[in-house]
Amino acid sequence: RLDVLGDIYAFCAARGYPPEGEAIRVGAWPTQFVPVFTPLTREAMDQAETADFDGVPFRVVQAVHLAVIALSVGRAKDFTRILSLLESGSVTRQKIGLVVARHGLAAAWRQFQTRFPHE
Repeated sequence: RLDVLGDIYAFCAARGYPPEGEAIRVGAWPTQFVPVFTPLTREAMDQAETADFDGVPFRVVQAVHLAVIALSVGRAKDFTRILSLLESGSVTRQKIGLVVARHGLAAAWRQFQTRFPHE
């Protein structure tokens, strides 16, 4: 959990929404909060869709941005997230490649594709 999210975690916990690792359980859903700290996360928020939960609007980041953010972090669990998004059909390698190209992550994407070739 990033320190910049500490106040959000405290706010949610005080209202009965417990933390679960990097997420907060809201009803049946584990929910992650993405702070804007790079051009990539800014683009993710700018292109996020608005949804509604009990009359409260919130933004939902597209799967392609979740995958590229995970690629930029580069931990084993981030690669697992990318693979899950790909296997579920939530995103394609082509769409990831387009976002990767805009954000200078081509080398990381090539390494990922070498390690996890398309089947």
